[in-house]
Amino acid sequence: MINGRRVAVVLPAYNAALTLKQTYDEIPFDIVDDVILTDDASRDDTKEVSRSLGIHTLVHEKNRGYGGNQKTCYAAALERGADIIVMLHPDYQYTPRLVTAMASMIASDQFDAVLASRILGTGALKGGMPLYKYIANRCLTFAQNLLMGQKVSEYHTGYRAWSRKVLEELPLEACSDDFVFDNQMLAQTTWFGFSIGEISCPTKYFEEASSINFKRSCIYGFGVLGTALTYRLAKMGLMKPAIFEPKTGR
Repeated sequence: MINGRRVAVVLPAYNAALTLKQTYDEIPFDIVDDVILTDDASRDDTKEVSRSLGIHTLVHEKNRGYGGNQKTCYAAALERGADIIVMLHPDYQYTPRLVTAMASMIASDQFDAVLASRILGTGALKGGMPLYKYIANRCLTFAQNLLMGQKVSEYHTGYRAWSRKVLEELPLEACSDDFVFDNQMLAQTTWFGFSIGEISCPTKYFEEASSINFKRSCIYGFGVLGTALTYRLAKMGLMKPAIFEPKTGR
């Protein structure tokens, strides 16, 4: 716990058997109370490795996609009583050693959400981020900040921390089950008035780390721009998209 708040780490997993133990071993269990993994119908031994490590393991019998995986992770974390939820990829692309810092930023009541940015600092390209992905990241982030009136260094990190209140309030079921879920969730976070903090995170690209191909990257990029444009049009009163509608009864 931190400041009396229960901390959970959620691991949205797909074919992560080779890197899961390495990721798990670096989680700071002096402050982490619970670890939850959702196996999105992996074709390897991810769920077996997860269970052997004693992780609370959920399994999708059919692949639901990256966004669908996160929805299951977050619902389980809330059900199991988490107050602060850190989403960490089990492919070891992000260091688990930042969990304490990210959770502390929320426990201090300074931020509702925290992003681990690979762009803050100078380590993105040194850490192996492909040049085309770096350029795309910078261009998309610039466009998103412009359309959404924000000043975030990176919208595309997969390392995030959330307060319980954020996950309870956001209508996540209205978001995509695909990769654009991440950006829709950040757009919702801004729409509903939650504060976002950032922390610098080293970049690690290696063979076992998960990464989408060029074609999927292009589809993702158009989805990101579509989300930001939808946000701007909604702010102008020209659209009422479901992702910005409050949950029923709230």
